Amino acid sequence: MVLTLLVVSALIFVIINLPPGDALSNQIAELRAQGEAASVARAEFLRTQYSLDQPLWRQYLIWLGAMPGPDGFSGLLQGDYGWSFEFDAPVSDVLGESLWLTVVVNLAALLFIYAVSLPLGAIAAVKAGSWLDYFIAIIGYIGLATPNFLLALILLYYGQQYLNLPIGGLMDPAFEGEPMSFAKLQSILAHLIIPTIVIGTAGTASMIRRLRANLLDELGKPYVATAKAKGLSPFKRVAKYPLRAALNPFVADIGNLLPSLVSGSVLVSVVLSLPTLGPDLLAALRAQDQYLAGFILLFVSALTLVGMLISDILLAVLDPRIRFGGRRQ
Repeated sequence: MVLTLLVVSALIFVIINLPPGDALSNQIAELRAQGEAASVARAEFLRTQYSLDQPLWRQYLIWLGAMPGPDGFSGLLQGDYGWSFEFDAPVSDVLGESLWLTVVVNLAALLFIYAVSLPLGAIAAVKAGSWLDYFIAIIGYIGLATPNFLLALILLYYGQQYLNLPIGGLMDPAFEGEPMSFAKLQSILAHLIIPTIVIGTAGTASMIRRLRANLLDELGKPYVATAKAKGLSPFKRVAKYPLRAALNPFVADIGNLLPSLVSGSVLVSVVLSLPTLGPDLLAALRAQDQYLAGFILLFVSALTLVGMLISDILLAVLDPRIRFGGRRQ
């Protein structure tokens, strides 16, 4: 995981710097055109301070913290995430609560996806060809076809008008910047309802179709017919072995879902005014703010690796056929 993250960090840094220029170069050109000499001098100082006048490989090693810069070793390895030239503040201050709020939103969406798609996919497979199967399929196709930002606008209107659900943000403004408390937690949970449904809808629809197909394949195998002949109850006949086997690709998708949820929620975050990493990433990429964009993308990559680790562990627990050790000769 560490080696993978190191390679990913190098790729992120190189790709972000592929377009010509950078945030400071654009600012300096604009300030010079306006004749603001003092601001130009500060931008030039930041260019030197953050080694943007150095070769790309040296910039990367300084950003990583593997090579000393103007202030010695001060990079990601030392807990210094860099400076945001777009917001004129340290990256850690710009992101603030966005990091853990992003994790909370995406974990809530992930739990929603599995809590809804697991029972619906299993019911659709067991009741294949029935009206219930067709109804679940229609719901799934609607979820796949509806754009998230459109669903967000619909839920914003009807959720506020008929259900009195809070709209905008992830907590009441009065709790912003305040330490965690029970009242703040209640506010966060209430504000999570609409974002969780909006972000998790598309993933839920695709998961239902995949689980249905996998479980149908398992239910057609001879061991299920043998279990039925032995008098095993319908629930045990489905849940004991076929469902566990059908869940393998279901569980393996945990690592892939996390980055897709983060990247797919950028427009939703803008529409719902969510203080997550999505709007910050969009602003950083537009302004070529390399340190802010680089850290956000690296954070999403770390989430992906953690998701892969969790899925590997769950697969080993779920499926007795998976073993870590090789068979002894």
